[in-house]
Amino acid sequence: MNVLQAALIKLVLHFGALLPLPLLSLLGTLAGFGFYLVPNRHRRATDINLRLCFPELSPRQRRRLARLSLIETAKTFVESPKILLASPQRIMALVRSVDGLEALEQGVAAGKGAIIMGPHLGNWEIGALYCSYRFPITSMYRPQRNATINELMLAGRRGFQAHLVSADAQGLKAQLQALRRGELIGTLPDHSPTKGSGVFAPLFGLPAYSPVIAARLARKTGAAVLYGFAERRPWGGGFDVVFRRAGPDIYHPELEQAVASMNRDLESLIRARPEQYWWSYKRFRRRPEGAPRVYD
Repeated sequence: MNVLQAALIKLVLHFGALLPLPLLSLLGTLAGFGFYLVPNRHRRATDINLRLCFPELSPRQRRRLARLSLIETAKTFVESPKILLASPQRIMALVRSVDGLEALEQGVAAGKGAIIMGPHLGNWEIGALYCSYRFPITSMYRPQRNATINELMLAGRRGFQAHLVSADAQGLKAQLQALRRGELIGTLPDHSPTKGSGVFAPLFGLPAYSPVIAARLARKTGAAVLYGFAERRPWGGGFDVVFRRAGPDIYHPELEQAVASMNRDLESLIRARPEQYWWSYKRFRRRPEGAPRVYD
């Protein structure tokens, strides 16, 4: 990428950061509706995931949910420049309410730190930034392919008291050290980890290759474990940050049982607000040996 292209990307992103949230919501709605109408890989993955996870819905109900989900996902990406580039004061002004903060505060007060699992619900950037507004938090980060976008995202995600570490053994060591200092760490409960670094556990009745970091660290440290995310209010009305305690089996000595508990919690959270979930992600791309692929 040359200097002119990098400057143009920065200009577009900084311009987007200046737009009011209701206008960004409208733009996200139009973009998401376009993704629903025009055949593309995002629409296809969404359709497959909804068919697998909600067999009880009629085709018409699944089409409606697909449309709403693609719109909400588009809003998340359209909102990103504003959230990552705005001043801290403006970011926090977008948060209208916080539900479950006492659970987080109690977990931190216990002195063993807290593990915040951030599912891809609503606007996950707001949820992470709110955590860094309240407490120091150490989260893993994978670099973006585009160097200019990577630079801007790093600056935005560092937020208030956020420390970003590489998604490798060194990063895991840094997270363990943060917990031992009584701080927060952030991790994802709903991505498909690299081969050999996860286990299969049921999710919506399907075997889902799932991350084990939260379960291992919870068992090792006794840290509090919570889910944290930000629900989106309609038409640019802001966000409601939500914290929920993980089920007690997240500390189960059998790793598969602990991860299964995490997936049960995750499914419950998604079912409460399915239209705000990132259904275009190929969550089931890794399959048990001998099982057919689902995204062909």
